Amino acid sequence: LWIPSVENVLGSGSYRPGDVLTGVTGKTTEIGNTDAEGRLIVADALAIAAATASSTGDEVVDDDDDDVDFTTLTGAARVALGTDLPAVFSNRPECIPSLLEAAKQERDPLWPLPLWKEYRTLMDSKVADLSNISSKPAGGAITAALYLQGFVPDDIAWIHMDLYGMDDATGLGRAQGLRAMHRFLWNQLV
Repeated sequence: LWIPSVENVLGSGSYRPGDVLTGVTGKTTEIGNTDAEGRLIVADALAIAAATASSTGDEVVDDDDDDVDFTTLTGAARVALGTDLPAVFSNRPECIPSLLEAAKQERDPLWPLPLWKEYRTLMDSKVADLSNISSKPAGGAITAALYLQGFVPDDIAWIHMDLYGMDDATGLGRAQGLRAMHRFLWNQLV
């Protein structure tokens, strides 16, 4: 279990647009927007989790294993789907119907969005391996998910949920997607 967290604050050590950062994989990222800091640490956490599983000799992928991240990654998912419907992405589209059925069983709705490969070029950079934001102001949830996917080895099944962790009516946090994921995993075991 990896829990990457970050606070976006100003300071003399803060990174700036145009900076190039190197992640744990050695992949470089050009900073296009300092407000897209979450994807940098989630990418590192995904890479560390994959490397840790590989280095311990654990079987990383089998028919029942998935790497999952729950993030409040983009406002773009909120714009597309609203605050009550988290976006879900996976590099294994065949698992989405079972996940959506689990979400329905738990009354914990999710909505699938594609990892549209053609958008990957929107994060090309002239000075780094990729940029942390898209070059066009569209498809932000998809391009953020594609950014993360670039840090997940192809042999690892991965599910990414882009959620809104707040209940606007009460002002309290809420655990979107967790009940659905629990049911999804439980359904695979029984």
